Amino acid sequence: MAEGTTRRRARGGGAARRAERTSTVVQTAKVIAREVPTHDLLNEETLQCIESAAETVLEEIGVNFPENPQALARWRDAGADVRGERVHLPRGLARSLCATAPGQFTQRARNPDKSVVIGGNNLVLAPVYGPPFILDLEGNRRYATLADFHDFVKLGQMTPWLHHSGGTVCEPTDVPANKRHLDMLLAHMTLSDKPFMGSVTEPERARHSVEMCEILFGADFVAENTVMTSLVNINSPLTFDSVMMGALETYAAANQACILSPFIVGGAMSPVTVTGTLVQVLAEVLAAIAYSQLVRPGAPVIFGAFVTSIDMNSGAPTFGTPEAAQITYGAGQLARRLGIPFRSGGGFTGSKLPDAQAGYESANSLQSGLLAGVNFMLHACGWLEGGLVASPEKFVMDADQLGALHRAARLPGHDHEDLALDAMREVGPGGHYLGCAHTQAHFKQAFWRSSVLDYRPFETWEDAGGPDTRTLANQKARKLLEDFEAPPLDAAVREALEDYIARRKGEVADAFS
Repeated sequence: MAEGTTRRRARGGGAARRAERTSTVVQTAKVIAREVPTHDLLNEETLQCIESAAETVLEEIGVNFPENPQALARWRDAGADVRGERVHLPRGLARSLCATAPGQFTQRARNPDKSVVIGGNNLVLAPVYGPPFILDLEGNRRYATLADFHDFVKLGQMTPWLHHSGGTVCEPTDVPANKRHLDMLLAHMTLSDKPFMGSVTEPERARHSVEMCEILFGADFVAENTVMTSLVNINSPLTFDSVMMGALETYAAANQACILSPFIVGGAMSPVTVTGTLVQVLAEVLAAIAYSQLVRPGAPVIFGAFVTSIDMNSGAPTFGTPEAAQITYGAGQLARRLGIPFRSGGGFTGSKLPDAQAGYESANSLQSGLLAGVNFMLHACGWLEGGLVASPEKFVMDADQLGALHRAARLPGHDHEDLALDAMREVGPGGHYLGCAHTQAHFKQAFWRSSVLDYRPFETWEDAGGPDTRTLANQKARKLLEDFEAPPLDAAVREALEDYIARRKGEVADAFS
């Protein structure tokens, strides 16, 4: 497998060296195929208690589907007890409906080599999603623009360890709110050839997303393949608002995938206990997946769990905490028992800067996501300030660590070369391995090496100005943006996309809220 950044080769000595210095091609790493075991935190008794309690929640408390008579009619026809806008599900109904959801699915990219299989032992990494602010490369915290959005998509395309272009990597506030989804989709479709996410902020915007994909891929291809994975948040506790459900209905009917994810700050939007939160998460996800299957049996879905704890002094969300990790581990077990792909984890931090706090909290979250058996990791890079801010420096720092995550997911080998007995015979007692044949044969691939962190001796580092990690990440981000080349796209397809956007924008007046 070719990973990392490679240089195009040209014939001829001087020309070849010049080409090496000036032209960069990024080869995206294959999806992580997890070899290490998951960390199964909860025993069978606890899991059964959580599952039983979730059924009790659905039956006795119920879930709200406000302002959605069509959803209420679907539930009533399926055998649920509908009282006003509250839906009470008999024990076992949601789980039986979930049985038609696929255990894994393929999301197609316009570059077939970058399509991803979501589920099983696979881990797909996607960038930050949703921040209205950015911390730019000049150090300014400000509202994000469409130009910023373009830069993040470019960084994602240039990042070898990132498999997915994502969705709203930042919110371009200089574009009308009712039209910016069109510009964001166009950026993903033209500046990247990785898979991407659709819009969920209005059902009509979900329809626009499907129609733009029909232009990009062809209508027949979209009818038979999943080409989008989109984030549908549940309004915890136990409420399924009509906007998100409308997007879900549109995508499920078109056989496009949705991450069905409670959005929970523990202690505010769920109980303060780990198991209590898991009960609510499971109840909400069961109801959401079941509803997707009422719309279209077999529609691809992902069991989502976005959970943070809360600082009881300030009310602010906290990240990288032991309780959040335990919820992630437990939710992974519940998803696997249900047989549905699992979304959680990310480079989470409450820090305002890409500093030590950001590093600690993000590392804790990334590692727990890997060990929890996450299949789709949103917010894998670029997240700051509790998700309010996207940072290109943090994006580069996180993306670098995703390379370590790829390596951490692999098990050590035990063949002749791995056991290295010949090296031990060659070196013998008291020698060193730096010059032995085994080291010379394997040193390039033996250890993961960061492309951002600084390993130079102190004197060399000091002579270079003593740059800290943020400075190095800033330089790296600028270089990636400078080297960016858009992947090829048929001119007629691009023209058709731009024409579609112009027509859709012309149908309505601008609205910024």
